[in-house]
Amino acid sequence: MLEKQIYSQLSNLRSKTPLVEAITNYVTINDCANILLSIGASPAMCESADEAYDFTKLANAVYLNIGTLTKEQELAMLQAVKAADELNIPLVLDPVGCAAIPRRIGFIDKLRSFGKVDIIKGNLGEIKSLAGVETKVRGVDSLDKGEDGVEVCQQLAKDWKCIVAASGKIDIITDGETTALVHNGDDMLTKVTGAGCMLGALTAGFCGANKENLLASCIASFLSMGIAGEHAAQHNRGCYPGSFRVFLIDEIYKLNDTILRDKSKIEFV
Repeated sequence: MLEKQIYSQLSNLRSKTPLVEAITNYVTINDCANILLSIGASPAMCESADEAYDFTKLANAVYLNIGTLTKEQELAMLQAVKAADELNIPLVLDPVGCAAIPRRIGFIDKLRSFGKVDIIKGNLGEIKSLAGVETKVRGVDSLDKGEDGVEVCQQLAKDWKCIVAASGKIDIITDGETTALVHNGDDMLTKVTGAGCMLGALTAGFCGANKENLLASCIASFLSMGIAGEHAAQHNRGCYPGSFRVFLIDEIYKLNDTILRDKSKIEFV
């Protein structure tokens, strides 16, 4: 039943054109907006502390990325979490750099005091840091090999009562009970800045179209990114990061439910 729902998520998204409020880092804000447009969502980057509360109430989903956190963004994110919680709007948190900068853990705790977080999407180093498990990172990049990744993700999902989605060579998506491993993807995704941020934005887009089944939405978003990455690398012959980035957005636009079903490499554990 879940697999059938996963493969209908994309057409569902495109029929609804969900509005995504994204407060994200300055390095990748343009890529996040463009990949949301390519998948069929409507991006809005409203990060004014005076406007975030009211604007979030208009959105179908929220994406918060703390990669280049400023004081203005902090205030806006707190307001966005509050509004999303009040109206039960799906909220995706991307805890960029929390494994390297301890202060960010404190900010995430503060965010959670303002309202619920529905999905934590990060690399395994970030997920382990939130779970209080020792990990290895280099800046915002995870060096963790992920031997205990499934167990850590499952436990954090249970503790926080949310979905945990960890990107990596094998992606892990779990609600604590049902766990999917997505084996799609290509190494070229690690050669362009912001692939993880784009994935987080995609996750919010999918969740905004179907808040009744956030697990299926999250899996579909990771599957979309992985398959698009594979196709972009084939066009690009796996050599050039600049053109790969362009092909990636094109391939997101070209996806459909049939491609997701036929190309998927999903394992449930």
